[in-house]
Amino acid sequence: MRVPVLVDLPAQEPLIESATAAAEGRPPRIPVEEATVPSSVELDTTFPAVPVGTGDQNQFSLEPMGPAVSEHFVVRGFLELEEDEPIPFELDGRPVNADPPIAPFLTCGGSPPLGTAADVSRNLNGSVLAQRGLDGSGVAVAIVDTGINLAHLRTALGGVPPIDPANSWMAPGRSTAAFAHPVGHGTMCAYDALIMAPKATLIDFPVLRGSAPGGALTGSTLSVAVQAYAQLIAFWSVAFAPGGAPRYRSLVVSNSWGIYHPSWDFNAGHPGRYVDNPNHPFQVLVSVLTRGGADVVFAAGNCGAECASTKCQNRTTGTIMGANASSDVLTLAGCDVNDDRVGYSSQGPSISGMFQEKPDLSSYTHFSGSAAMGTGSPDSGTSAACPVAAGCVAAIRSKVSTQTLPPANLRQQLLAMARKVNGATTWNGDYGHGIIDPDATAQSLNV
Repeated sequence: MRVPVLVDLPAQEPLIESATAAAEGRPPRIPVEEATVPSSVELDTTFPAVPVGTGDQNQFSLEPMGPAVSEHFVVRGFLELEEDEPIPFELDGRPVNADPPIAPFLTCGGSPPLGTAADVSRNLNGSVLAQRGLDGSGVAVAIVDTGINLAHLRTALGGVPPIDPANSWMAPGRSTAAFAHPVGHGTMCAYDALIMAPKATLIDFPVLRGSAPGGALTGSTLSVAVQAYAQLIAFWSVAFAPGGAPRYRSLVVSNSWGIYHPSWDFNAGHPGRYVDNPNHPFQVLVSVLTRGGADVVFAAGNCGAECASTKCQNRTTGTIMGANASSDVLTLAGCDVNDDRVGYSSQGPSISGMFQEKPDLSSYTHFSGSAAMGTGSPDSGTSAACPVAAGCVAAIRSKVSTQTLPPANLRQQLLAMARKVNGATTWNGDYGHGIIDPDATAQSLNV
């Protein structure tokens, strides 16, 4: 049995050079395979080392994450184990972490769209926000997904959106240029983010594989997202380097993917498991990026009781897992344009061990919009709700800087100003704190 793993290693020159080269977009002068690695690990030499600072979640700035100062690095490798052999907790004293599959949150049903993107904008007072200059200007929105197809996006939007190919990213071992990916899930997410933030600049961060033979969407593994977030941290660190002039006022990161079932991960009780472990290396990267000033938005998932995806394996409780259940991110459930919860939207509380009151908010989905998933197909799933909300955040960030209002504070303000549903006055597992209301939030912030 060949098991992919992420291994935590102490700083050493080959790892520092590998991570530095990846951040700078050049080949390393010292190959990562020259690092000292536990002998039982078959190192993935295509995977650059990732700096994780002190290696735990309690880091409150980006500085310890720099390759030259990071105390810990993560590498990817493989273990050869017998079928019933347990995965070790450590190798040569170094922690072993899971590298589970991840997948886009596609929906289960074939129901037609309800309403349009224009209805979504109307429900969220998009035109009112635009009149006040809350349109995403000066804000970068990273779509962490299957990749964006610019030609389709142009047609769907009826114009050319602002894009930033130079700061987009290509996963190791892949060759498709930014904004030239097959039309699909990532293009849908990009379109949906622009509904509320039409002047935001898109950055393409493909972590999921696009169309597989036969047209099916496939996933990837978490290690690709680890690489992507390392690059986002490097990008955002440069943007806020001392004395530097940041090109963007803010960075918003949209993630419409996750894990459908705990069986994709290490067994319960393993300290390197991902789904319920706040100190997994990916969780550390997400937390550090948010504390460094980026707003990170995740989809809740599509394991709702009424219409769960088959990938949920009939599990409909505790299905918001991993980074999707982090207290540092904004997690979105889905509702339709009539404010009714969609049956596939994952319900809280989240998996035990993570922040329990997830989802945070609800946002709109299952409407006619990008047509990226096929003519007549809705932009659906919490996959659509997530970028719609990311666009709302980007709109507010047009006038509210992260220095003035850090991501944690904006998240709390969004929760406080959410539109309550069905008489609810407190958090509930269906809608979270209510439906996102960017206009009320912006007014509460005097913009």
